[in-house]
Amino acid sequence: MRWAREDGYVVDDDPDSINRDRLYVWLTTDAYWWEGGLNREVLEAALDASLSLSILAPDGNFVGFGRMVTDRATFAYWCDVYVDPAHRRRGLGGWLTALAVSHPDIRTCRRIMLATRDAHPVYARHGFSALAQPDIFMEINRPGVAVTPP
Repeated sequence: MRWAREDGYVVDDDPDSINRDRLYVWLTTDAYWWEGGLNREVLEAALDASLSLSILAPDGNFVGFGRMVTDRATFAYWCDVYVDPAHRRRGLGGWLTALAVSHPDIRTCRRIMLATRDAHPVYARHGFSALAQPDIFMEINRPGVAVTPP
């Protein structure tokens, strides 16, 4: 699917719209959630298995990204949201998130989650809130795993 704004920006869910080289540079140099490192093969596998949304500027350049890790039926996890610094402060991240949470491929998902260190108010505008039952959720946290090749 493809969505366009009046100012010429486009969001596209076609995997071919991802500039994978640029995305890798963004995530490994400017995304705090990958500070420990990200192996390129791991990123490629993640992209191939996810519902990804790309933001394209009016000139067609790849300027933003987000991906939904999902079974496309019951669960989704919104992550790796990134907007090129030159294109920030235009509402692109919010627009991307709104499109992601309303995407037809996840319409039956009962739970959509995300993790953020500092953007809680941004995501709250799109319906995200603190866990309703944090006492039932658990995790295995292995931050160094994505650094090594599969």
